[in-house]
Amino acid sequence: MRFIDEIRISFTRSEGVFRLMAINIAIFLLISIAKLVFFLAGSGSMILDNVVMHLALRSYVPALLTQPWSLFTYMFVHVNFIHILFNMLILFWTGKIFCEYLGSSRVVVVYVLGAIAGGIFYMLAYNIFPAFSGSVTLSYLIGASAGVLAILVAIATYIPNYSIHLLLFGPVKLKYIAIFFTFLYLISIPDGNAGGNISHIGGIVFGFAYSKGLKSGTDIGNWLERLFSAVMRLFQPSSKIKVVHKSTNMRSTTRNVNEPRQEVIDSILDKISRSGYSSLSKDEKEILFKASKNTGKE
Repeated sequence: MRFIDEIRISFTRSEGVFRLMAINIAIFLLISIAKLVFFLAGSGSMILDNVVMHLALRSYVPALLTQPWSLFTYMFVHVNFIHILFNMLILFWTGKIFCEYLGSSRVVVVYVLGAIAGGIFYMLAYNIFPAFSGSVTLSYLIGASAGVLAILVAIATYIPNYSIHLLLFGPVKLKYIAIFFTFLYLISIPDGNAGGNISHIGGIVFGFAYSKGLKSGTDIGNWLERLFSAVMRLFQPSSKIKVVHKSTNMRSTTRNVNEPRQEVIDSILDKISRSGYSSLSKDEKEILFKASKNTGKE
């Protein structure tokens, strides 16, 4: 049972990563299934293409003014399997490390704001630099890359000497992985997918600025984290872990002194959401473990 409890706690502290992955994968599957249906029906995919274009971020400013939601929706849209596979693998690997040190709620904030920064970089570049004047009305942006790279660079900036094992390379420090991706996307701008590479740089810049701000005592994403928390509270019960004990006419209904109080459990869960499971003390971890064993008992 302890193994199951560890899995449950692991999911809790990385919940934001799995939610982001679930949204991206669900939208990709919906688009892929719709594409298949249109293909088999022999009716073409004009309707589907139109839907994707309404979710994608257009570089043409008048197009953005008519569909402002696209600055948010584009970061969850993929139409290519390799594209989403690459993004989700990086999100999974780096997102779990991020949650361990900075908390599950912050990973969603960095993903969203990093992707928005990437979208802004993309739009500014296409509307400022002469190299893109011929394609500004036709270009569009989709994918999670800017948000994913923001997470990677944010945690690499926060714990630069943390090492992960890469196939064929062995242990590599996060700071070197971040530097590699930054350099790769910069030099790749003239070689194709310029808009995507520029948006990647935007996500990287935000991730770096976010962690530098945290280290200096400023959380530039705190406002969005509070907004997300308020929205989530509208749709969730107060806590899934509840302490339940027996009471009969022959016995006192006084709570067992060995059971943790509900308000203590709630405060520990809030701490995990804010700062990650690793921020808990040994006593707090033990309290959470005891509470999970008592869940659902009558």
